[in-house]
Amino acid sequence: MGFLDNSGDIILDAVLTDTGRMRLARGNGSFKIAKFALSDDEINYTLYKNSNYTGGAHPSGSAYYDLDIMQTPVLEAFTNNTSLMKSRLLSIARTDLLYLPVVKLNEQSTNEQTARINASTFISAGAGGKKFHVLVDEDSARDFNDATKAGLFQAGKGMMNGSRPSAAGTTIRADQGLDTADIAPTTRLTPELLETQYILEMDNRLGRIVAAAGGTPASVSFVDDDQIASYALSLNTDTTFVSNISATEAVGASSGQTIEGPRGTSLKFKIKSSLEIQASNFLFERLGVINASWTDDTGTTTVHYIDTLVRVTGATTGYRIDIPVRFVKLAAAR
Repeated sequence: MGFLDNSGDIILDAVLTDTGRMRLARGNGSFKIAKFALSDDEINYTLYKNSNYTGGAHPSGSAYYDLDIMQTPVLEAFTNNTSLMKSRLLSIARTDLLYLPVVKLNEQSTNEQTARINASTFISAGAGGKKFHVLVDEDSARDFNDATKAGLFQAGKGMMNGSRPSAAGTTIRADQGLDTADIAPTTRLTPELLETQYILEMDNRLGRIVAAAGGTPASVSFVDDDQIASYALSLNTDTTFVSNISATEAVGASSGQTIEGPRGTSLKFKIKSSLEIQASNFLFERLGVINASWTDDTGTTTVHYIDTLVRVTGATTGYRIDIPVRFVKLAAAR
């Protein structure tokens, strides 16, 4: 890994991703670049020194306003597609837009909330990160009220049954729209701001994306050389995953709405754990933590876990969020 020196001439540094190189290597003559994307992950726009800059405009005039931005070193292009372009650029013809749409995790309903994680426990509320928990097998997911063989599942604690996702448990939900109170929710989004398709990416070794209602698996578009599976879920063809959001209710727990202004579509899904992590501890040993302490209402037990992300990207706007997920497995039945 290195940096490009942008202090002189502007350089175009382009490489194929690992997947692109693999397809090129097939050698059947059919490889061609049909699409490309641009991003501005490394650009700090506060360095633009016009009259609004905190230190005043650049003394040499408007031709120098963007000099610091243009001369900022940027990373060389690299081939791992999972590490690139978190903030993709898009072109919108309209010049009258005051707000751009977002994709936002919706945690208004109890069964759609993450579990709050602090430094010492897995599920207690408190400071720290937020994660969804996938309890990877039936022993781990069994309701803790089951006196015969208690598991880890607790309603409203950000948990889902990874071996049987159709069972009761948390749903992951992301909503799209203009998150501003300045425009009424009943205002319709124009097509260039409406997400009708989402691209989901997750580690294929750990699990699969399934429908929140019924647990039907989503179709995998492709799996790259890093074992990252991509799913393309559309409003008109994947109705169990993507739906329109009601435009009439106010934001709040009673309505389940989280977007303040005009609303687009909602994405809902659960995660089914892979047979590999259900039957074996190999990936927990290689990618995660083994024999960690889990503290809940029934006391402390020992678990293995892997932390990962599910990446959700809007195909229209390129807006992206990373959803933290923890796969958890009981080290031994309670």
